[in-house]
Amino acid sequence: MSSQKFVRPIFDNPFFNIEELPNDTIKRKPEPLIPANSDPNDTSSVISKDVDLDINKKTWLRIYVPRRIIANHDDDKLPVIFYYHGGGFVFFHANSYGWDLFCQGLAEKLGAMVIALEYRLAPENRLPAAYDDAIDGLNWIKSTQDEWIRNYSDLSNVYLFGSSSGGNMAYHAGLRVASLSYNELEPVKIKGLILHQPYFSGKNRTESEEKLKDDQLLPLHAIDKMFDLSLPKGTLDHDHEYSNPFLNGGSKHLDDMVTRGWGILVTGVSEDPLVDGVRNFANFVEEKGIKTFKLFGDGYHVVELFEPSMAAVLFDATRDFISATKN
Repeated sequence: MSSQKFVRPIFDNPFFNIEELPNDTIKRKPEPLIPANSDPNDTSSVISKDVDLDINKKTWLRIYVPRRIIANHDDDKLPVIFYYHGGGFVFFHANSYGWDLFCQGLAEKLGAMVIALEYRLAPENRLPAAYDDAIDGLNWIKSTQDEWIRNYSDLSNVYLFGSSSGGNMAYHAGLRVASLSYNELEPVKIKGLILHQPYFSGKNRTESEEKLKDDQLLPLHAIDKMFDLSLPKGTLDHDHEYSNPFLNGGSKHLDDMVTRGWGILVTGVSEDPLVDGVRNFANFVEEKGIKTFKLFGDGYHVVELFEPSMAAVLFDATRDFISATKN
């Protein structure tokens, strides 16, 4: 990507001044939530619908399909992108305005079915609750009789894609799947992981965390606070397996990813405090023997939500990654 100056978005940043309340909860301000659009006659290029996952956990899924597939009664089977939104495990939803728009773009530009997970948030539900919800979602698509899944999805061509904390989720969900027996999720077959500026950090600071500690979008104190709120109670520091992927030489299940032949696409941007940790992670998994694809360039954290040209670069890289790993 060519070097360019980005204008930071001005919005009510929820990552500043997080207000903790009694009973292990926080104050969240109202935000725009977008309803699903399931009308096949609508002029939009993507249609979507919501389905329950676990009503007791209040988890659900939003499924996106290119409108032409349903409107034209195409027999095309679409690759499936299971998507996990960002927000430090603490904020936002699958139907938050920015994430909904992003998933519409994924479905349209890649010609894919996108399934976005509404997972439980911390601190009310600390990790590994979100990881558990991710596995619940994969078990749902494994066994559901949902018409869209049956008619339009290629379950042998599934990718786990997450942004920021969602990238952390995609990684840990991937580790769990890799640890299973080969036929446990059939007919679902994971082909790879797409970790979009994944949310990793540890006790020792990286150079980019120090340099960008006062970042306007994701300051260091917010990175720390959201891990404080999301890691299991009693965690002493951020050198925990959920936050620091390098701990104790990395997960033993990375070897299982190698055996399965998965690929990993890792993205990062220059003005993101997380970028050095992300770059180190990409090199780390590559050294473990995983087919690693890298996309690094200019921009700030989750710039793709605000800069359409940058979203296009990410979508192109994702398309190339799927093409390289689908067989």
